[in-house]
Amino acid sequence: MKKKIFGVFISILVIGIIAACGNSSTSDENTEEENTQEEESEKVLRAGSTAQSYPNGYEEDGELVGFDVEVFETIADNLGYSVEWVKADFAGLMGQLETGRIDTIANVVAITPERLEAYNFTEPYSYAGVTIVTHEDNDYEEVEELYGKSVSGVLGSNNVKNLNEHHPDIEAKTYETRDGAMNDAINKRVDGYVNTKTSLIAEIDKGDLPLKFVGDPFTYEEIGFPFLKNEEGDQMIELFNEELEKLRNDGTLKEISEKYFAGEDISVKD
Repeated sequence: MKKKIFGVFISILVIGIIAACGNSSTSDENTEEENTQEEESEKVLRAGSTAQSYPNGYEEDGELVGFDVEVFETIADNLGYSVEWVKADFAGLMGQLETGRIDTIANVVAITPERLEAYNFTEPYSYAGVTIVTHEDNDYEEVEELYGKSVSGVLGSNNVKNLNEHHPDIEAKTYETRDGAMNDAINKRVDGYVNTKTSLIAEIDKGDLPLKFVGDPFTYEEIGFPFLKNEEGDQMIELFNEELEKLRNDGTLKEISEKYFAGEDISVKD
């Protein structure tokens, strides 16, 4: 009798252990599945914008909008990513990209030899002609007439670098924000303001600003999204290039450009 009871006890114990193992295995599988689903639902890209670069990236009714912003968000959405925007001045954004605190910058980042040493870029999604404006009361008609004068620009921007390279006889006065640089030109505290022609056209038109162009653009640049030189960055560039090609071929890139630049298509060279 005791042997029978002992045998039943052992059987129950074995069945319990097997059931526990089965539940543990099922639990582990469920946990892995949940973790996979959670990872898939948390695909986030951290992108930088000054939020002061009209019409490329600016705030309207508390929302970040603009050409670069919409192009980036369209690509991210097509790839299944959500976007977390990080706002800072341009120089600060470049610093955050370098340290990996953000994944890329969507704010008219020109593709230059110097930047290519530190980052890899996507194919260009727009083109920018760099030019100077001055107050409409001034008599300047050609860039050379500004030699010995002061022209404002954004600190860390390639516009200032191009100004120094192409016209070193002009004094470049830098500001942390575009608004600061432009306002000093409007208020005649500097003799001119350097930026891309399409952005200046949009700004002047929107604000009915008392500014006029001084000559033609003195250089043109390709604009792309920069990523760090690592495996993850290379993967993102490949994905972004595929999406940019689609947007260019189906006319979406042109449509977004014309929306923000008064009918101008900056996704192609002049």
